[in-house]
This record gives sequence, structure tokens and C-alpha cells, in this order.
Amino acid sequence: MSSQTETGGVTGTQDKDYNLIWYVEACLNNALRLESYIQDAERAKDTEVADLFRKAQADSRKGAELGKGLLRARLNEG
Repeated sequence: MSSQTETGGVTGTQDKDYNLIWYVEACLNNALRLESYIQDAERAKDTEVADLFRKAQADSRKGAELGKGLLRARLNEG
């Protein structure tokens, strides 16, 4: 079964809040992964690649913060 067809029947969780939790976790994992990529680029003295990864890391952090805010608001409603 593809995860794209899961609508809650298997996991029992079909709501959008779960999707937000996944999104936040994915953004935070990406920010962590990019930290090691930044360090690799810096060791290679490749500032162009390091800067690209820093920008991507900042975007991942921003996505996580936006997702957390939205999730917090929705959970406070219920």
C-alpha cells in the first residue's frame, strides 16, 4: 500500500493535524541534515555550496516554525 493512499484506515489518523506534525518533523530533520552538509562544504572550503545549504536550512527552520504555529493554533481550538 502506498502512503499516498492512506486515509486513516490503517493508522486511524486521517486528520490534517497529523500531516502538520509530519511536516514540522520533516522540516526539523532537514535542518539537522543540512548542518552536516554545511560543515562538509566548509571543510572543502566551498563557500558557495555552504551558503546554499545555509539558505536551505533557514527555509527549513522557517517552515518548521510556521508549521508549529499553525499546529499550536489548531490544537488550542480543540
